[in-house]
Amino acid sequence: MSGGNAVRSRDDRRAERTGPVLFYRQVVAELRKVVWPTQQQLVTYFFVVMAFVIFMMALVAGLDLGIGKLIFWLFNGKSQS
Repeated sequence: MSGGNAVRSRDDRRAERTGPVLFYRQVVAELRKVVWPTQQQLVTYFFVVMAFVIFMMALVAGLDLGIGKLIFWLFNGKSQS
């Protein structure tokens, strides 16, 4: 068990730390690898996401209204509206 890496000393962790300048350089290098969407793709994605969000809002609102009316009917015997 003496050769395992299960327990690290403080010196080992300190040696592995990344400085702020190296971290910034690594972030910039990773961002250069990103394939950025074109403007047309961005517009398409925007409308797809907005349509999905509007659909989900309508679904949740409809379920809320329906369950609310059901609860009022169960406890009051009739709907308030």
